[in-house]
Amino acid sequence: MTRPTALIDMLSDVWTSLDSLLVTLTEPQWKTMTECPGWTVQDTLAHLVSSEKGLHGEPPTAHRASDLSHVKNPIGEFNEHEIDARRSQSGAAVFAEWRDIAAKRRHTLTTAGDDYFTREMMTPTGPGTFADFLHIRVMDAWVHEQDIRRALNLPGNESCAAAEHSLGRFARSLPMVIGKRGKAPDGSTVTVRITGPVVKTFHIATNGGKATHVDGAANPASSISLDSNTYVALCCGRQFWQPGDTRVTVEGDVELAARILGGFNVMI
Repeated sequence: MTRPTALIDMLSDVWTSLDSLLVTLTEPQWKTMTECPGWTVQDTLAHLVSSEKGLHGEPPTAHRASDLSHVKNPIGEFNEHEIDARRSQSGAAVFAEWRDIAAKRRHTLTTAGDDYFTREMMTPTGPGTFADFLHIRVMDAWVHEQDIRRALNLPGNESCAAAEHSLGRFARSLPMVIGKRGKAPDGSTVTVRITGPVVKTFHIATNGGKATHVDGAANPASSISLDSNTYVALCCGRQFWQPGDTRVTVEGDVELAARILGGFNVMI
């Protein structure tokens, strides 16, 4: 196996971008609510701390959160226990914990042998290797960086390699979103144009009841155009599309586009 250098570099770059932002924060900024239900900026970083500590082999907290009202699944419950265990701390303290574990993880990722990356493990999308899991870690870290930046109105790092990577992962779900949720007519094609800062165009064709990515669309049934920041927020369920959203442009079948946009959220 070849070391997944590109993924390691992406993850490290996101962490560096996060560090340059977080080192400037005041305590009120740490306590700012994000679009993740119940999570502050500090809570979001606490989630990243616990994720990397777990991957480093450190045991989970024995603490149990008393409020699980917004938790939807076992992963969410695990996350909430870890986050709640750090809520009484200052943002600066959580940031110090973050810098400590991030330094350890950087060292491991850059010095470990091939067997570290080929070892089998359960990932959020099913069985795989740690190299497979790195694909998800890059996306998760970048998405949470953007959660923090949106909450603080401090945009940045919107068109990096990790952003491109993350949009590529979300685009894997477009056939399901367009075919199953959007109920695109058989024989039709839908185009989704991402206009920037990350620029991508995806064409999804539905034939024989199955939707797939294709190379082009001469006459799409519907075309949806939106910027990459909006696309990510909708895919992650941070925001939900409503008719009249001026960030989204639709051409062609408006009702089909509405069904698709209403089903964009693909995060568990």
